[in-house]
Amino acid sequence: MAFSEFELKRIEKLAQHFVEANRPPVHIRAQLDLGFRITGQSLELFDIRPNWRNPNEINELPFAKTTYVKKSNSWKIFWMRQDLKWHRYAPDPEVPRLEDFFAVVAEDANACFRG
Repeated sequence: MAFSEFELKRIEKLAQHFVEANRPPVHIRAQLDLGFRITGQSLELFDIRPNWRNPNEINELPFAKTTYVKKSNSWKIFWMRQDLKWHRYAPDPEVPRLEDFFAVVAEDANACFRG
């Protein structure tokens, strides 16, 4: 089940605020930028950068993901490991609010999200 229009706008607004606060300086955004996408009940954060072999090709490299669980009214947190699979973030596997997810990613206490 997808989010309602109201929920979707709220999630987009929070994600956009996080992205704007954490984007690299303007002069290097052609080489590295930050983005997000919402798919179903999940929000994914990713780096945007040119392919090293073909600079005309743009790659999106996901590093953090959260999925809303309606039954528990919480957000599960995942991080992308080297095996390119999503793994639960052990220190904080679930948070009650989307704002808490952004705080966990920004703090990145274990250097899982941005290295």
